[in-house]
Amino acid sequence: MLFPIKHENMSARRWPVITIGLIVVNFLVFLGTHRIMEEQDASLFPVQMHVLILAAKHPELTIAPEAQQFVADFQHCCPANWDGFESGEAIDEWDARMRTVHDQATLQAEMNSLAAEYSKLVASSIAQRYGFIPAHPRLIAYLSSNFLHGGWWHLIGNMWFLWLAGFVLEDVWGRPLYLLVYLTAGVAATQFDALANPGSIATSIGASGAIAGLMGAFLVRFPKLKIRLLWLFDLGLSGFCPLWVRAYWLLPLWFGMEIYYGRFGQSDGIAHSAHIGGFIFGTLAALALRRSGLEHSANKEIEEKVSWTADPEINRASDS
Repeated sequence: MLFPIKHENMSARRWPVITIGLIVVNFLVFLGTHRIMEEQDASLFPVQMHVLILAAKHPELTIAPEAQQFVADFQHCCPANWDGFESGEAIDEWDARMRTVHDQATLQAEMNSLAAEYSKLVASSIAQRYGFIPAHPRLIAYLSSNFLHGGWWHLIGNMWFLWLAGFVLEDVWGRPLYLLVYLTAGVAATQFDALANPGSIATSIGASGAIAGLMGAFLVRFPKLKIRLLWLFDLGLSGFCPLWVRAYWLLPLWFGMEIYYGRFGQSDGIAHSAHIGGFIFGTLAALALRRSGLEHSANKEIEEKVSWTADPEINRASDS
């Protein structure tokens, strides 16, 4: 496994306050939501499963509109799994018990209870309200989903890549322009994911789409910069080998792997299409900023701010 640990340009002309701020915000949001999201998901998942099982085995039952929409979406996006619910073995104690019930009124009462519980849990779910669901896109989720993460490694990995690519781009673009590109890259990545997976009911969260945008911009802005990789290997012995690879080799290779896994790989829970969309957007944004002259103007303004010119009185005193 290859993991970037640094690059040649690990310095900036001034503090990367936007990059640091984004990292801090992501950590604060994670600390405030992660435990709650885990508890909510643990409560919602069995209810979803039970609604699907009961609807598959008893299509004659009446289902409340919100739960009915969920069932219809699942049938559309996951037909093979739906067939499994109809004919498969019992998945838990509840399923085994319901297979022995044949009274229509009892079955309808169970469905009514499940549908009510489903609506209640969805209404309070952070992931359902602020994560991005391609089948039902919410305007706020285009932005909010980029600040939610599913676990510590998900968060730490994203923030490390944000730091490596972000602070040098902030240094050359300036803070306002850099923040605009970052947020827009997240939105663009999310939209690309929706176009690539129409009808999907999987919830997409994480900053990786926006960070992929920074990686695309990094390739345009610093193509020859060397990136140091930690190569972890196991050939009977555990160890590592540090490698230096130029950006124009490493980043296109990563992009190609994302295309491959997004197109041919098995489902792994990773939004590869969001990475692809973010990377393409970041590449085009960096090219546009360079050709339009905005990058040059922003860089010139930064130089004026960080340059120090001695006061004439001080110069005269020094000469005397």
